[in-house]
Amino acid sequence: MTSPVRKIVFAASIAAVYAVMTIVLMPISYGMIQFRVSEVLTILPYFFPVAVPGLFVGCIIANMFNPSGIILADMIIGGSATLIAALITMQIGKSRRNEEVKTKAIALIPPVLINAVFIGAMIAYFMVGAGEAANFWVIFPECALFVGFGQLAVIYILGLPLMIYLPRMGVIDRMKKIYEGQSSNNKENNNEEKQ
Repeated sequence: MTSPVRKIVFAASIAAVYAVMTIVLMPISYGMIQFRVSEVLTILPYFFPVAVPGLFVGCIIANMFNPSGIILADMIIGGSATLIAALITMQIGKSRRNEEVKTKAIALIPPVLINAVFIGAMIAYFMVGAGEAANFWVIFPECALFVGFGQLAVIYILGLPLMIYLPRMGVIDRMKKIYEGQSSNNKENNNEEKQ
C-alpha cells in the first residue's frame, strides 16, 4: 500500500514537471494556436489515479504565467478542463485497462475534446468581450478547432506512442515500483541480508 506522503510527492512531481514544461515552452504553450507539450502527461491518469491532482495543480501553476493577461480565468477554466479530462481518462484506465491501442486511443479523447471546448470558449469570450453573445458563437468554433488541433497533435503524435511503448519498455512498471515504495524496500532487504 502506498503511503499518503509518497502519493503527495508523486502528484507534486507531476505538477512540477507539467508547470515547468509549459512555462519553459511558453511561446507555444498559450493562446488560440498552442502546442502545449506538457499535455503529453495526460496519459498518466490512465496508469496512475494520483496523477489527476498532479495535473490539476500543474495546470493551475502553469496558467499563472499566461502572457495574455487572462490569468485568473485561465487558472479556473484551464484547471477545471484538465481536472475533468484527467478524471475521465482515469476512469477509462480503471474500467478498461488493457494493452489494446484502441482503448488507449479512446482514453486520450477527453483531453482533446474538453480542452477544445473549455479553452476555445474562454479564448472566444475574451476575444469578443462581454455582452457580445452573437459574436461569441461566430468565433467559438474557430477557437475550439485551433485549440483542439494543438491538443490532438501533442496527445496523439507524442502521447499515444508513449502510452503504447512505455509499458512495453517496462517504464510504467518501474514507475509503479517507485510509487509503491518497492525499490526502497528491496534495498533495505538486501542490506539486511548482507548483515
